[in-house]
Amino acid sequence: MRRKRNGNSALNRCGAIAALSLCLALLGHAADFDREDIRLLIASYAKSIDLADTTLAEQIWSSAPEVSLIHPRGEEHGLAQIETDFYRNLMGATFSKRNLTPHNISIHVYGEAAWAEFNWDFVATTTKDGSPFHSQGRETQVYRKQNGQWRIVHVHYSGAAVSGNLKGF
Repeated sequence: MRRKRNGNSALNRCGAIAALSLCLALLGHAADFDREDIRLLIASYAKSIDLADTTLAEQIWSSAPEVSLIHPRGEEHGLAQIETDFYRNLMGATFSKRNLTPHNISIHVYGEAAWAEFNWDFVATTTKDGSPFHSQGRETQVYRKQNGQWRIVHVHYSGAAVSGNLKGF
């Protein structure tokens, strides 16, 4: 025996589908807002490097003990070490002027975690003799949302990719 369809049942399904579609659209917009927040965080990060500014660094980095930064001259663990060894000793003491320019930024958000990858140009003036310095590289940053704000928990950067047989090993 065939059951008669109820028109209300079809309406209920349509309503549920519409609600689900709205939720998915809102989640998509939320991810767009998160990506924009992270894009602004990357700009603040570049400014913190340009100024060798540990006060600004404290606003963008997590204060969690496991934060880390890996760079061609070493690695730092914990915000205090990042501020002292990277911001003050490397960036501040080595260069009198700094300009970090991130480009080709790609941001990936997964709930309360995210990462970005980008290339950068770094133009500076050395403190020692005032000579110009220029380098290019690539960077990955990992973020965690804390109290509604994105914070850097890890940075790994290296020089620009090299091409050619067995280069870069």
